Amino acid sequence: MKVQPAVQTNDNPRFVSTLTRNTLALILAGGRGTRLKNLTDWRAKPAVPFGGKFRIIDFTLSNCVNSGVRRIGVVTQYKAQSLIRHIQRGWSFLDGRFQEFIELLPAQQRTEEGTWYQGTADAVFQNLDILRTHNPGYVLILGGDHIYKMDYGRILAEHVERQADLTIACLEVPVEDASAFGVMAVDDSWRTTSFAEKPEHPAPIPGKPGYALISMGIYVFNAKFLYEQLIQDHDMDQSSHDFGKDVIPRLVASNARVYAHRFQNSCVNMASGVPYWRDVGTVDAYWKANIDLTTITPDLNLYDEDWPIWTHQEQLPPAKFVFDDDDRRGQALDSMVSGGCIISGATVRRSLLFSNVQIRGYSTIEDSVILPNVSIDRHAYLKRVVVEKECQIPEGLKVGFNPDEDRKHFYVTDDGITLITPEMLGQGIHYIR
Repeated sequence: MKVQPAVQTNDNPRFVSTLTRNTLALILAGGRGTRLKNLTDWRAKPAVPFGGKFRIIDFTLSNCVNSGVRRIGVVTQYKAQSLIRHIQRGWSFLDGRFQEFIELLPAQQRTEEGTWYQGTADAVFQNLDILRTHNPGYVLILGGDHIYKMDYGRILAEHVERQADLTIACLEVPVEDASAFGVMAVDDSWRTTSFAEKPEHPAPIPGKPGYALISMGIYVFNAKFLYEQLIQDHDMDQSSHDFGKDVIPRLVASNARVYAHRFQNSCVNMASGVPYWRDVGTVDAYWKANIDLTTITPDLNLYDEDWPIWTHQEQLPPAKFVFDDDDRRGQALDSMVSGGCIISGATVRRSLLFSNVQIRGYSTIEDSVILPNVSIDRHAYLKRVVVEKECQIPEGLKVGFNPDEDRKHFYVTDDGITLITPEMLGQGIHYIR
């Protein structure tokens, strides 16, 4: 069956059709993301702010909506309140009269065992009754914790054309980074011949010794086939009930029709022909991906009107810069500054400021990511830091110049990025972030 693009947008054909409308997306958004350290003390990783005004999950949700996949379930578990609040406030525009919705699916001990979600496959299994009620032809399973822009219609069309049981989106990465992912091997037709979850020694791509083919955690299943596999996996006592560890390796070994989909075939807005996909799962990676947005031509295009990133839009005044004295000038250079910010006689360089950040006189902020509702008092000097929401930086605080001294009070990464939270400053606990 050959599926043709239904909508043409510039040079990007979108597969918005009965195929996407017959698909239900499940976003697995229950993980903590422990490598982000204190940024996930009070929120799940998909709820971590990113890019000045978004949260990480907004990219996956926007991909769904822009692709025409508008029946969406969000599976939550770990400290989900800020994530739930964000979806309620920012993603309530889908219209149920047209069978469009975003449905929150928290862990509810829905099975006879009465357990919380035990793994990615179990999280879907525990919602089988809900899936069957919606009666999709295809189930698109996604993670909610990566930054990328992808037309899911293309992977769906490829899945149907190949008559696959399961299609896995894949990406080439350096071998030294591949052990954190599921590593795949394929034949000439891109049928998957092996799959190993987080192997200690990843196998390189034949002919490309420095690279491995990894799973992006994006799966397209025929719905009925998925239900059968989840029930079978649930009945296996030795299974950890995870797609990457259990279900997919078993399907590949059983000679099911498992195919790989090259991400570059569906990536939107590739910079210089290189597909953009970031796992911002460490403080260093999070800082780097945010700071990249302040460069002249960032790898991620947030200014694309054809593939917008949707989010909860706060009603805030424009950013404001005041004072123009030689020793006290409100200015931001090579930076992104969000609404509600006031830079009062301070200097900001190569930094990203989220909404409602106030920086007072004689302070200097460089190479830093400042999350919402942060107040920075006079004569503060911050360099290569990530400042959590609600922090009140005291007058004269100097961070980013002496790592040994910074480690006495804050978290400092191996690459020298310092994370500052309200708790580290002795300012109490702010639970909903």
